[in-house]
Amino acid sequence: MARKANTEGADSAENAGRLKQIALTYKMTRRSDPKIGLVLAGLWIVIFGVLLAIGFAIGHPVYLGILGFFVAVIAVLVIFGRRAEAAAFGQMEGQPGAAAAVLDRIGRGWTTTPAVAMNRSQDVVHRAVGKAGIVLVAEGNPNRVKSLLAAEKKRMARIVVDVPVHDIIVGDGEGQVPLKKVRVKMLKYPRILSGPQVTAANDRLRAMGDLMSNMPLPKGPMPKGMRMPRGGKMR
Repeated sequence: MARKANTEGADSAENAGRLKQIALTYKMTRRSDPKIGLVLAGLWIVIFGVLLAIGFAIGHPVYLGILGFFVAVIAVLVIFGRRAEAAAFGQMEGQPGAAAAVLDRIGRGWTTTPAVAMNRSQDVVHRAVGKAGIVLVAEGNPNRVKSLLAAEKKRMARIVVDVPVHDIIVGDGEGQVPLKKVRVKMLKYPRILSGPQVTAANDRLRAMGDLMSNMPLPKGPMPKGMRMPRGGKMR
């Protein structure tokens, strides 16, 4: 009985924590998307109402009403998740290190390393390794980050000659990828490496070292006033 009570207590605490997280996410989303509540409520009413009306028309209002309830809930959760993600990207956009936060959320199968190259102007290059190969994601001044990308590619070419390398410059200009589309862009790259090849590439790159292993940097977006220390390693 005590074990059962402890299990039920743990489940209740977990559910309460999940509900609290949803509430916090909703509040955060509403700050940049004030109509989120109306959109979700309207979506639920329309889906439930349509299926319920179909149920009355075919003589099965109870069955279609139950189906409409659950379909409406699922649709609301999907739309809420997408709008919450868009709101999060909107709040991160323009902050130094925002691309690193996006890479942290890319999902399984990718190993990400933030700030593998940086200059004094806080232009920075992050690295992700997966079955699509190596993806270098740069943020900062488009003209300056090109030289950073070229230097990083040259450095890696001595270590991972048999692995494809892609590069992305975060931004809204021509040839750049908006922050909110970085994840989608990366997931569209063809997967051509096997699991052992990805592991081997990661091991070689880890042995090569990176800026983060030589310089203490805060996790997440970097403060705007941060500067490279004198004598710090530059790329």
